Amino acid sequence: MQRLSRRRVLGAAAAGAAVEVLGRARQAAAAGPVEPFGYCLNTATIRGQRLGIAEEIDVAAQAGYGAIEPWIGSIRDYQKQGKSLKDLAKRIADAGLKVPGVVAFSRWIVDDEPARRGALEQLAGDMELVAQIGGTGIAAPPAGASRQKPIDLRAAGERFAAALELGDKTGVVPMLEIWGTNPTCGRLSEAVMVAVEAGHPNACILPDVYHLFRGGSDFDGLRMLGPLAMRSFHVNDYPADPPREQLNDGHRVMPGDGVAPLDSILRDLRAIGYRGWLSLELFSRDYWKQPAPEVAKAGLAKMKAAVVKALHSS
Repeated sequence: MQRLSRRRVLGAAAAGAAVEVLGRARQAAAAGPVEPFGYCLNTATIRGQRLGIAEEIDVAAQAGYGAIEPWIGSIRDYQKQGKSLKDLAKRIADAGLKVPGVVAFSRWIVDDEPARRGALEQLAGDMELVAQIGGTGIAAPPAGASRQKPIDLRAAGERFAAALELGDKTGVVPMLEIWGTNPTCGRLSEAVMVAVEAGHPNACILPDVYHLFRGGSDFDGLRMLGPLAMRSFHVNDYPADPPREQLNDGHRVMPGDGVAPLDSILRDLRAIGYRGWLSLELFSRDYWKQPAPEVAKAGLAKMKAAVVKALHSS
């Protein structure tokens, strides 16, 4: 893929990133020292209720979130029903919500070149949908990476650069998501190396409390990052049992209901200048059996309580 002029990319992309970070910093200042972050609902948390994206927006707004992180499939389903994405964007804006990210699963990282080209075409199409609803980011997990053969991290960096260049055209930034069980980007250090090797000013990662632990990353590694390293951070908790190696997505629990060191995680995020979104992402069948508004409200209250507890105990 032909690269854009580095000077043009650096100028436009870095300016966009700076504006976004400045905006979040101003919001944090207005909210006071106890509220340095924004609160987002990843719709996986209420996915089992099968509401559809329009109702998910209403649930997030009524619960008091400032943003929503939907799944790309729900946007496509809405479009397949003959409904307008322009109208959906208006519904999101009227609800007072932002869309800092959308969950998607392009295989942009794989070694197979034809498959990778197709994945980038898919990613470009996904980005167009995200842009149409006013979104600014999209998850870029290491989907398709072989469990038997890890991908060379420098090669992965070049491939991530190609994804980021698509973002330059659409205004939607791909965020390299850490998957704890992935052999290529299962650890914080691996994801950071791929992002650095991309050599792009918008390169960023998308960490997750559960995935950092599941992959064996030390949470203290977050202290090595800066405020531009992340735009969103998936928040959840995990139980003391089963052992780390046996945990799966369904074991995630509400913040504060497990044993994750949320106090130190949140303090470190504030210390490095992170002022992005904390996005609640859970996959619990128990939560899916409950009314979605109750789950959303409880999740927001748990996140805010975790932040207050962490920053008051510092």
